[in-house]
Amino acid sequence: MHLYKTSRGNIIVSNGKAYVNNFDWNSLINQNDLHDHLATLINTSQLIDEAEFIQLTKESILAPISQQEVWAAGVTYLRSRDARMEESKETSGSDCYERVYGADRPELFFKAMPHRVSGPGEEVYIRKDSAWNVPEPELTLFINSSGKIQAYTVGNDMSSRSIEGENPLYLPQAKMYEKSVALGPCLYIPATPFDRSSTITLHIRRNNQPAYEGNVKVEKMKRTLEELAGWLFAELKFPHGCFLLTGTGLVPPDHFTLQHGDVVEITIENIGTLVNTISVSP
Repeated sequence: MHLYKTSRGNIIVSNGKAYVNNFDWNSLINQNDLHDHLATLINTSQLIDEAEFIQLTKESILAPISQQEVWAAGVTYLRSRDARMEESKETSGSDCYERVYGADRPELFFKAMPHRVSGPGEEVYIRKDSAWNVPEPELTLFINSSGKIQAYTVGNDMSSRSIEGENPLYLPQAKMYEKSVALGPCLYIPATPFDRSSTITLHIRRNNQPAYEGNVKVEKMKRTLEELAGWLFAELKFPHGCFLLTGTGLVPPDHFTLQHGDVVEITIENIGTLVNTISVSP
């Protein structure tokens, strides 16, 4: 089952059929059994045809977020650990990434408030004061206010590798700025636990030509999804639930940096494809 948020209503897609309703997004998704809740709401939602579904998701789609905070986990894949160690080796900060990869406690950090989150088709920014910027394609969890994972989406955790590499204490500046994260295109709500054999694929196009592509299996992640959610909720409360980016296993080579006009496409099996264009803040 998939749930889309648009400026003209919420769309539930189930068994090949699409239904639209206007329920409040916060109340709609913050459920203890979101799958069953949506299955019930189908009975009071309006059935729409394929043409209307395509039009709504093309012209009116929004990021699947309302009043939820966005958090992120780091160094959850071996490739991410190696990349962080490489970028910070000149400042003697590489050891901390090796230690956090093997530690019981994961790296968790605040990423964005809702107004800084981009949706499908919207711009994401690279920092003007950074010479080395990359997208980070990540499976993203929606966790309800009780700390239970209810849905999944595609996330792009934009990052300045040059700033983070200067000093690990610069992580907030490397990660948190205007339009530094994108979510979408929808929430995926499976009837069974998420399939960790699913593939995450990243394509970056420059001037309509491939600039980078790669893929990784979610099962390459060192930690479980429930483990990450548990640590986030250990001492925090989220009245509307929250989103948690779970880390990246795809890191472009060190000579690569994003440029204005690049197009980033992130696909996760069973969820969909999130497309954003790279820009620099005015």
